[in-house]
Amino acid sequence: MAWFICVVILLLCSKSEQCTTGNASKLIEHTAAHFFEKMQSGKMYFIYFGKQVNPTIGLFIEQLEKSADVLEDYGISVAKVNCTNEHIAKYCTGEKLMKKVYLFRGGNVLKSFDTDTVFDVDAIVSHVLFTVLFDEVRYVHTIAELQSVERAAKGNADIVLGHVQVLGLPEHRALMETAFVYGVKYQFVLTTGGPVLTNMGVEDISSLTAGLWFLHCKGASQSQHSDPCPHTALRRALTTLHIYTFLQLMEAPLVSEASVEPSEVNMVHSHLQVPLLFLFSQPHTVALDRVTAQTLAWRLRGQVGLVLIHRESPDVKIPLEYNAAYRLPGEGSEVKYLILNNLEEVIDLFRDESTPEEEEDDDNWATLDVLDDEVAESVYRDRGQSLDMDAVTELTADTFHSTVAESDYTVVLFYVKWDAVSMAFMQSYIEVSESLEDADVSDVELAVLDCGEWTDVCSAQKIRSFPTVRLYRPQEPSQPYQGMLGTESLNRFIMLSRLVSPVLLSSPDEVTSFLEGDLYQRHAAIAPVTVLGLFSSTADTGSVCVPVFKEAAKALRGETMVGLFADRQAEIWAVEYSVTLPAILVSRGPTGQTEAHSLNLSMPDQLVTHIQRALLDTFPELTVENLPLYLEVKKKLLLLFVGEEESGRKGNKKVLDDMRSLLNTGLNPYLPCWIHLGHTPAGKAVLEAYLGFLPLLPALVVSQLATGGEVFHYPTGRPLMVQPILQWLQRVEDGEEPPAGVIVDEKWMPSMPFYDFLSVMDQEVPGYASQRSAKTKTNRIERAEGEKEKSSSGGGERQARTGAHNPQGSPTTKPPQTSHHHSEL
Repeated sequence: MAWFICVVILLLCSKSEQCTTGNASKLIEHTAAHFFEKMQSGKMYFIYFGKQVNPTIGLFIEQLEKSADVLEDYGISVAKVNCTNEHIAKYCTGEKLMKKVYLFRGGNVLKSFDTDTVFDVDAIVSHVLFTVLFDEVRYVHTIAELQSVERAAKGNADIVLGHVQVLGLPEHRALMETAFVYGVKYQFVLTTGGPVLTNMGVEDISSLTAGLWFLHCKGASQSQHSDPCPHTALRRALTTLHIYTFLQLMEAPLVSEASVEPSEVNMVHSHLQVPLLFLFSQPHTVALDRVTAQTLAWRLRGQVGLVLIHRESPDVKIPLEYNAAYRLPGEGSEVKYLILNNLEEVIDLFRDESTPEEEEDDDNWATLDVLDDEVAESVYRDRGQSLDMDAVTELTADTFHSTVAESDYTVVLFYVKWDAVSMAFMQSYIEVSESLEDADVSDVELAVLDCGEWTDVCSAQKIRSFPTVRLYRPQEPSQPYQGMLGTESLNRFIMLSRLVSPVLLSSPDEVTSFLEGDLYQRHAAIAPVTVLGLFSSTADTGSVCVPVFKEAAKALRGETMVGLFADRQAEIWAVEYSVTLPAILVSRGPTGQTEAHSLNLSMPDQLVTHIQRALLDTFPELTVENLPLYLEVKKKLLLLFVGEEESGRKGNKKVLDDMRSLLNTGLNPYLPCWIHLGHTPAGKAVLEAYLGFLPLLPALVVSQLATGGEVFHYPTGRPLMVQPILQWLQRVEDGEEPPAGVIVDEKWMPSMPFYDFLSVMDQEVPGYASQRSAKTKTNRIERAEGEKEKSSSGGGERQARTGAHNPQGSPTTKPPQTSHHHSEL
């Protein structure tokens, strides 16, 4: 027992700077001569070769210095070489920022690591020990591989099977440190998921981030060739102390027997803070009692120590009505006597009472595992999957400007690795790159830049939120992408941005081709709506407006296809459409409407806004993608929900045609629109939220989100025709129709409280973060109000918002605090 405590103290001290003597760093700096001398010693070295130091490399070196104290306990020296002053061929490369660390044994490289892989002390220690113990720790992925290890271990050694989802985390470190100490005694096996977990009885594989099982193979017979070794699961967090405690429990007797009072029993379980269960035996039932005790002991192994007390001893004076007792860990804990009727009662007893503090911790962790939004949750669940970054160019401070200058079109995604939206969008971004390559688009370069790594570049480019996508053309200002963070939307933006804008048209035939002919058909998939600017051929009216229109057309690249026609024929068309020049024609293709709008704006940004409004459909089908655009109009929605059944197509068409007829009746305060529940399944949830139930379809409602949130439902069964609808709308306006529902304007808050990382930082370094943050947890509001004046005198305010954000998250100006933009800086 004393040996066990010493081992635990030694290994826990290796994780704590408080156990070290003095503040002297164990990180050695080698000269070239010193390096070659050490390579001849046969010792093991973990060495970083570097030149320039940016903030990320600086943080890595801090972690490397901390790991030196830990790895020294395992006979591994940690060092660095300054390649600015020393040159060591093969390791001191020509790169300014060197991001490789090497593990040497003698003069041989066992393995090299990227600094991104060994990013902190836990990652360094776990990866280094995993490499050192490569021959001792078996890695398995399939059930067959585990069974092979079991067959070899039967009759010889027990197996410790560990599972971690991702290498380099604290759980991986705890497992490797245990393997270093106990590797001679047990066969250690590591898995990162897959069917092995199912074989161990794990029902929800995705929910298990780390686990440990003890496979009792030493006592199994080789004759039981196909039978798996019985196993016991560690039911606590995978930490060094818990693992060592667990292994000691596995070495303890399955059932102990005693002839004294339960209060006088002293076992290893008490020192390990594990409850004791006592069963009382009679002389004539001792054989059956031993079987019962062993059955219970197997089911509770690792959680409870089991003792069989013999009543016939004169030292045992337990009342005969009791057949069991238990004692919880802790000094002065009393023995509680029970009457138990079956084994399940005993199991339930210890599930409920044995470790109440641990169950409370589990509840807290269960809360923290529910992330603030679905995007963060999906990224968290997929964190073990690596992205194929070969399809995009990874930029640095050295390559950014040259790459942008050399390519006709360079699309750059600015991101940070710790932002969930950035990492969720990364997969879509890679898919866009692959689709452009498949389409043989050679003039577009897709690149990414990590703003956590290259902060100077992102600062110079004025990146204020993540992810941000920008399109660069040589000798031109960058163009922000403000669409949905999805493959289709980004691909459309890129393809449209490659087109000339505006397209200069010189004849009526070219205009026809642009609006509905060959030119239109060539780009109809990405630009179903086109804009044509009409200008007079006389210089006195056209020359002033054409430059402004050209500037607006440039700003609209990526959104639509814009043409320009300055000719006498434009004057004839202006008369036909009852507009004055200059004007625009908005065409929705050969089968759609063509609308005309006069232009009397003198600034390009005003003209851009005017054209964007003109592009909106007068009777749109609302989708997830276009809903924000139509909500910006600030009109009441006259919203028709139509069914998704195939048999309802003809009926839907008639209803939609009738609704379209309302456009000619002057519905100025309303925006007629519709949702097809087959195209947009989310519409069903919207309708149910409006009314509290799902009515028969088609269903017509008025949604007044901007003026009180009242919802009115057109009576079911009444014909959806122009006159009845107009009469109903008039009653709504007059207040004669009762609302069918009210949408409360509630704040969109995260589903769980924020995890206050800054307060954790203050615990480590008191005062470090207290003057840099606004208190965001709801249970700290009062205290935050009291400290408001104090906080305002400190540094700038940092907030992490995970509520609603716009599709792109790239505002051109700093958003106010009340906005829902996704912002990290």
